[in-house]
Amino acid sequence: MYIHCVLTLRGGENAWEALRDKREWIGFCMIAGLSLGERRRGLLAGSFIGDALAMPVHWYYDQEALAREYGEVDDYLSPKHPHSGSILWRSHYEPLNAKGDILHEQAKYWGQRGVHYHQFLKAGENTLNLKLNRLLWASLEANGGWDRDDFVKRYIEFMLDPESHRDTYLEEYHRNFFHSYARGKDPVKCAKDEKHIGGLVFILPLLAWYGADLEKARPAIRERLALTHPGKKMAAASEVIIDLVAALYEGSDLRETLLERMRRQGSPFYQHSFERLLEKPTRAVLLRYFSTVCYVENSVPAVLYLLLKYADDPRQALIENTMSGGDNAYRGAVLGAILGAAHGEAGFPDAWVRGLVEGIPELDDAMRDRKVVR
Repeated sequence: MYIHCVLTLRGGENAWEALRDKREWIGFCMIAGLSLGERRRGLLAGSFIGDALAMPVHWYYDQEALAREYGEVDDYLSPKHPHSGSILWRSHYEPLNAKGDILHEQAKYWGQRGVHYHQFLKAGENTLNLKLNRLLWASLEANGGWDRDDFVKRYIEFMLDPESHRDTYLEEYHRNFFHSYARGKDPVKCAKDEKHIGGLVFILPLLAWYGADLEKARPAIRERLALTHPGKKMAAASEVIIDLVAALYEGSDLRETLLERMRRQGSPFYQHSFERLLEKPTRAVLLRYFSTVCYVENSVPAVLYLLLKYADDPRQALIENTMSGGDNAYRGAVLGAILGAAHGEAGFPDAWVRGLVEGIPELDDAMRDRKVVR
């Protein structure tokens, strides 16, 4: 259902100029008229934008150092060297054989201090997890939907190809997967239980692809998570995201949807004093109350807080997320996706949309506006 807003104004352009700052009214008019296709496109756009904006300051756990070295990050930037908060020097990975060789030329940087996790990426470029979402999208297009065996084959080939990407850091789930794969284990059984928000980004292309057809999206999401991020915590966190996106696809208001769930507290992720924290400084709240670490029990409530506080301002939401540091890239991807489902691609600055190095995958027109099937 669409709600059409008609404003009768006198004074032509001057009247519209006077309304420019009335964001809530104008925002309501725009959001209520979004098609499902626009929401799905917005979800995809927001996921890539949230990741790319935070990429240069990813995993800065010292907010003061982040601000000192980068200033206020409100546009895409290239990584600076050194990364004063990098702990890549602590990480270690030794492949058992060629089937586990996923570091390639980046291996020489592991164990060194000050190395930026994404040192070779350009401004507006996405980190590895979001690149894998493009890989997933290619699989969806090739097969007309989710195909586990096709995707896992593409994933293995991608990671074993030294030319496939330029990211230096590979998260633990990659290392666990390829350690088991190199030992000859079945690829669909190589994952270990996970609880990092980086895994939640992998459900986003499936929510965009299947639109409101949750009967198809849910089993695909379960299989995708099982490949690299199995576990009860990931399953529970994914349901929070699925539920929010489904409500937005139906045209529900983001803030009202959040408040209803926060007051009902049906999920542990909602069991926080979100409303009482709204008046406090955002970055301090994320750092001291929720924590900026990558675990879903911390990062998902942080996303919900940012969504509630900046439900009508996607730009500021993503800036605050970025400047809060920690696992801001993957927190930003999830945050941006939900804001995109609420506002559409037009809810983000045009420079952010156009500035993505690899752009935004195209939707299949035939699937754009399917009704919600729960």
